[in-house]
Amino acid sequence: MASDHHVCLKVIIIGDAGTGKTAMLHRFVEDSFVEDTTHTVGVEYGSKIVTVGDTLAKLQIWDTAGQERFKSVTHAYYRESIGCILVYDITSRESFNHIASWLTDCKTLAHPQCQIILVGNKADLSADREVTFMEATRFAQENELLFVETSAATGQNVEETFLKASRAILTKIDDGTIPPESFGVGIQYPESSPRRKGGNAALVRRTPTKKGREADEEQKPVIDLRNSPNEKPGCC
Repeated sequence: MASDHHVCLKVIIIGDAGTGKTAMLHRFVEDSFVEDTTHTVGVEYGSKIVTVGDTLAKLQIWDTAGQERFKSVTHAYYRESIGCILVYDITSRESFNHIASWLTDCKTLAHPQCQIILVGNKADLSADREVTFMEATRFAQENELLFVETSAATGQNVEETFLKASRAILTKIDDGTIPPESFGVGIQYPESSPRRKGGNAALVRRTPTKKGREADEEQKPVIDLRNSPNEKPGCC
């Protein structure tokens, strides 16, 4: 049976508790905003298929708890992640001050070529801003990160954040920056993917058929709580 996507990409969302990580996940996957989300206990999971050029990429997104007491659990979910959304709250100087520590964790534990995007969330609360756009931009440039400000409340730039990550990852696969032998669980291809037939060749991007597009539009987002970082829900 033909798959409804060409590649699976493992993405993690990290950052302090209260920065809006879970709200971002719900906004992206369900296009809804849950204002009073409780702090994530352990890890929450969601998936969505996005179109990047001619490629249908299934993002498997792990939203990790931001509280210190859960770090021993959540660190296991970094393993071989190929994308990372690193979130701080623009109204919280403390959450921005902790970004360097989160970044170190990601660079130490995730895939060596993990694409990291720094995200300043809660842009709708700009009147209460404690972290300037320019300060965050400098930090991103100094650490070679992509940077964007978002609002899970309004949806501003949330989808674009995940699309930016997907484009950057696929570009790294195509140009060989991410060699096939390093893919691991962070990058997986379904049995029907043309990439499985191409040896070490670059990813073959296939234009979806009309039926494929319609199926993609009808794809229902998944929100599920998982206990094991080795599970690959709905993948390939």
